[in-house]
Amino acid sequence: MTGIIDAHHHIWRQADLPWLSGPMQPRIFGPYEPIRRDYTIDEYLSDLAGSGVTRSVYVQTNWAKERFEDEAEWVQQTADERGWPHAIVAYADLAVADVRPQLDRLARYPLVRGVRMQLHWHDNPLYRFAGHPGLCDDPVIRRNVAHLADYQFSFDLQVFAGQMAGAARLADACPRVTFILQHAGMLEDLSSDGRASWRDGMQTLAACPNVVSKLSGLGTFIHRNDPAHIAEILGETVALFGAERCLFGSNFPIEKLWTSYRELVGAFRTAAAPLGAQERDALFRTTAIRVYRLE
Repeated sequence: MTGIIDAHHHIWRQADLPWLSGPMQPRIFGPYEPIRRDYTIDEYLSDLAGSGVTRSVYVQTNWAKERFEDEAEWVQQTADERGWPHAIVAYADLAVADVRPQLDRLARYPLVRGVRMQLHWHDNPLYRFAGHPGLCDDPVIRRNVAHLADYQFSFDLQVFAGQMAGAARLADACPRVTFILQHAGMLEDLSSDGRASWRDGMQTLAACPNVVSKLSGLGTFIHRNDPAHIAEILGETVALFGAERCLFGSNFPIEKLWTSYRELVGAFRTAAAPLGAQERDALFRTTAIRVYRLE
């Protein structure tokens, strides 16, 4: 394996983010005072030093909606100046009547490879982001996601287990779009019933050939770096999707709330150790190269 690709990380300027610069808000990942500040590319590179990571993909951080292009422009400028990151997943509002004018603007930036608009909804208000649970079946959303294919943009899909059947219908309706499931489906209910619901939903999504799963953010609901938890989710996800449809992401600096970058990568390396060399290479490198067009 030649280097690791971090397919999900963030950098930010606190002043650009309403949820960081305004009053403290309850967040899905718990208290976040230590990251309530600028997190620059230089700090990110310092964090990953010695981890074996050689390239990265930036994922949008919820700037104000009307500033979606400002975010892409700033990250592109950062990459032009510092050589990192190597691809950008930007924001576009897929709930508007026609997203294509936004996509035209994003297409000006050579590193933009895809779009994320978070669709996850939960009965627990703390875990809720979207306005309602059925956005995957919304005809406007579906039409706009389909437009991504004309730009060679992927869609970073973020849903909970209860939404996965709808997400699979969305993927089936947009066969030319690659869907990248965020955080391996965000397993938040660790009870037997919760795990079964997640497993059933993941199996439904795995049946869609245009869906891949990103193994990232696995500390989100437990607020720690737990090697056993990572190994369990990684093993089940790879069994369902195949390693060639799985990719690693650090979710830094969110995971920095409870672990170091090297400890996080180490837990993933240990979890992936039972896989064959080619499978590990897919998980840590070649899937990301393919889906984010890094070469």
